[in-house]
Amino acid sequence: MDFKFFKKSKSTFIFILVFCAIGVPVFYHLVKVDKKLPIYNPADINPKLVDASVRNKTKNHRVGEFKLINQNGDTITNANYKGKIYIADFFFTRCQTICIAMAYNMSELQEHYKNDDDIMFLSHSVTPVMDSVPQLRKYADEKGVIDGKWNVTTGDKKHIYNLARKHYFAVLDEGDGSENDWVHTENFVLIDKQGRIRGSYDGTKKENMQKIIDDITLLKEEYTK
Repeated sequence: MDFKFFKKSKSTFIFILVFCAIGVPVFYHLVKVDKKLPIYNPADINPKLVDASVRNKTKNHRVGEFKLINQNGDTITNANYKGKIYIADFFFTRCQTICIAMAYNMSELQEHYKNDDDIMFLSHSVTPVMDSVPQLRKYADEKGVIDGKWNVTTGDKKHIYNLARKHYFAVLDEGDGSENDWVHTENFVLIDKQGRIRGSYDGTKKENMQKIIDDITLLKEEYTK
């Protein structure tokens, strides 16, 4: 065997080894694209879900100010969710159709994140007149709601309808929240720490809960970089 070739090529081999050890990882770091969840604005969403007054907005959408009452009679505002990732939905306690699956799936998510202080939940009653605080308390107890983790809320109907149509883009219904309007939706909406929409999911489908968990994992990575 001719060892002279290897001796002459020693510097070349060293260069190749050094390049592989340092150059390849650096190159990968430069070309790789970090996977991030999209940030949704009204113009990105099915217009049927968006109130006409904000339908053409293309940037800087955030969930606006809200003031609701939870299962304990406490006032709940944006301040309670400041710096939190949360999932919002719309329901009513006497619902015997989609809300049953939604409540079960939300409770499963709550169980998954019960020790994670970054994650919270917010449910809005679409029949606030019927869903009094005692009724919400009864419902919360039945569904295993953890106080401070998951707020089940009531409030002014027009305010709740406004949140659904102009902020969370969760319902197809037209109207202004008057007595005859009816908000009913299966959507779970994922909100980031800045109050921006990062995902929307059919809350009746159990398989979507894993998608939500995966998306929250991605979202949390944004806050660790």
